[in-house]
Amino acid sequence: MTHSLAILATALLFGGMTLYSFGFAAFIFKALPAPAAGATLRLAFPWFYLFVVVTAALAAMLWWSHDATAVAAMAAVALTTIPVRQLLMPAINRATDSDDRLRFKWLHGASVLVTLSHIAVTGWVLTRIV
Repeated sequence: MTHSLAILATALLFGGMTLYSFGFAAFIFKALPAPAAGATLRLAFPWFYLFVVVTAALAAMLWWSHDATAVAAMAAVALTTIPVRQLLMPAINRATDSDDRLRFKWLHGASVLVTLSHIAVTGWVLTRIV
């Protein structure tokens, strides 16, 4: 039973990160004027990162008795999301608030790379099931 729940939690994480990154964020910028879109995403991102931390940690716990590699991968996703949420995201917001476009570009790029790597790691864990 826990093996099935581990797969489902990992799939939820993969789907949630993919939908948020490629669906929700893009939709918000198409549906709302840029200032409103930015404000909406600023409110949504802490919840997104909390979802990633909690879901990845849950997946790691559920993989515990089945796959040590999956445990390590999911724990790494959870742990590396914490500084992104607590440090990088506020730095991105400060760069936006101070209109420091170059700093924003670099920090936002870093957050995108981290998220894409989390999606890749989670997808890799899922591909190991078959």
